[in-house]
Amino acid sequence: MAKIRPDYENSWWAKLLRWLETGSTALDDALTGELDAKSADHLIASNTHHDAQEQELEERRHAALEREKRLYDHIHQWAQNRGSRLMRWVYIIASVVMCLGIIALLLTTAANLPPYGDPNNPVNNEVSGHYIEKGMQETGAVNIVAGMILDYRAFDTLGESNVLFIAAVTVLILLRLAPSKDGKPTTEQLEAEADDRMYEPKHDVILQHQANLLVPLILLFGVYVIMNGHISPGGGFSGGAIMGAGLILYLNAHGFRKTERFFTFTTFRIVSLCALSFYACSKAYSFFTGANHLTSIFTPGTPGMLFSAGLIPYLNIAVGLVVCCTMYAFYTLFRKGDM
Repeated sequence: MAKIRPDYENSWWAKLLRWLETGSTALDDALTGELDAKSADHLIASNTHHDAQEQELEERRHAALEREKRLYDHIHQWAQNRGSRLMRWVYIIASVVMCLGIIALLLTTAANLPPYGDPNNPVNNEVSGHYIEKGMQETGAVNIVAGMILDYRAFDTLGESNVLFIAAVTVLILLRLAPSKDGKPTTEQLEAEADDRMYEPKHDVILQHQANLLVPLILLFGVYVIMNGHISPGGGFSGGAIMGAGLILYLNAHGFRKTERFFTFTTFRIVSLCALSFYACSKAYSFFTGANHLTSIFTPGTPGMLFSAGLIPYLNIAVGLVVCCTMYAFYTLFRKGDM
């Protein structure tokens, strides 16, 4: 730019040239300075106000904590002194009231029972007479109890089998030490295994030889009780309990290492699932044919024969397997949390 002459320094032309060279004028500089001063004052005032708010919030927070502490101390003292005595009296009064109510209910029920030996009692109605007179003819089972449980009242027995299965699942959920996601044993499993190995049989020849002799006989007797449950006293529940006891004896004599060769957690799942599924499907078929007055393909057969009584022998097998697996599973889960 050309040099400005001195006599034009205060003229509008000089001011225009100066604005073009510096981008601002004296008025702009003055205004900028005034704005900077106001901004600084506003910032100082804002910081002071913010600090005051922070201090006020901190005081409120401290006061709230003090109130909560005093309230907690008061409640704790009340619970330790008056509260404990009050709850003790409430518990005693509620227990006495509940016991007296149950006693009154039982006494009222017993007072309203029919006289003992009366032929018109509910126990002597036509249902029990029908079971006794027509049970063998309709079910083919010589054992009237087996015919009643697995034929006339098979739906109730299905519920009992499911109760066993649900109990086994509950114990599994509570006690089983499941492996990690990658299939490797966890620390809890390794500790339980090491603890159980301490009590494993250490070459107890007498116990093992006696178990080798008794376990096959026990299992065979259990199978006999199950298969003849519709002919003689016995059935799936008693036979399954006998077989479960045989497996537990073999486990105590030889340990988990040899027992796992033929009975594992996978075996338990497969056997229980197949037995319960067969029971449910077969009785569903019986319920359907009976409700619709259709002829079932499973006939009663000749009473007294092994393969007679329709589905009752096969249902006994299913119930026996469920009971056997459940007994063994309970023992192993309570022992070390796995099978």
